[in-house]
Formats: sequence, structure tokens, C-alpha cells
Amino acid sequence: MTKASDSKNDVWRPHVTVACVVADGDRYLMVEEEVSGRLAYNQPAGHLDDLESLEHAAVRETREETGWTVALTHLVGVHQWRSSEHGDVVVRFTYAANPVSHDPGQPLDSGVRRALWLTRREIADLGERLRSPMVLMSIDDWLAGQRLPLSIVGNLMPDGGVP
Repeated sequence: MTKASDSKNDVWRPHVTVACVVADGDRYLMVEEEVSGRLAYNQPAGHLDDLESLEHAAVRETREETGWTVALTHLVGVHQWRSSEHGDVVVRFTYAANPVSHDPGQPLDSGVRRALWLTRREIADLGERLRSPMVLMSIDDWLAGQRLPLSIVGNLMPDGGVP
């Protein structure tokens, strides 16, 4: 058991991230990105910003990394993992989303090479090139029917968490 500290800076904090499983038939929206000098594949995903709701972050990250606007339908799951990239713990809220519209002219986030649609088998075949084991776990959870209502995540942020 750790001792409580008087300093807020001494409190351990994980990285809070969001991701989206966006399905179109048997294909899933993926991001090809450069991470620490290597090519990696991930769902559209990223960090939660200050004063932002988890839902807003998931939609924003998907748009910024892929050019796709999506509509969230469910929470697929919450996953915890210690990153092999930076060694810190990541707590990831993964949402299911439907594709709504695409802006092919939108510049993508720094480091993102392209957005692409892959089948589950193609994603599994990427093996070690997946950014984390949460990528395939999220798809498998979605395929197994794991879908929680969006209301399961309470939002008490001012303005609904839209910065």
C-alpha cells in the first residue's frame, strides 16, 4: 500500500485514451502511423484532452487521424495495459462507431501515414506491427457482441465535455 501524499504531483496517473472500432461490413477502419521510428497499426485512437468528454475525444481522434466523421453507438470496453512503447499504464475506453462521412482532403495528424480498411484476419496478420494488444482485443470484443450503452459512462463535464 502506498502512502498518501500532500502533493498532487506525487499521485500516480495512467494515460487515459480512447479508440473507435469502426466497422464497414467485415472491414475495420485502421490507422497506419509512425511510432518511435517504426510503422504501427491501430484503431483511430488518442489521448483524452483536459475538459473533454470521452465520447467527444473518440469522435475527434477518429476525424483527426482518418478524415472520417463517425457516430458512436456503444461502449465496447475499457482495457488496461502497460505500454511497451513508453512503459506507462494506459486505460483505454473503446467505442463502437458507424462511419458517417469522409473528407479525403483533411490533413491527418502528425505521424499518421494513412487510414485504411482491413479485415480481422488482415489485422491479426499484422502481429507485432499492431500498436498494442488492445487493437485485436477490441475487435474481438465487438465481434463477440460486447456492446454497452453509451450512458454507462457518466459525463459531468461543463458543456457536455466539448472544449
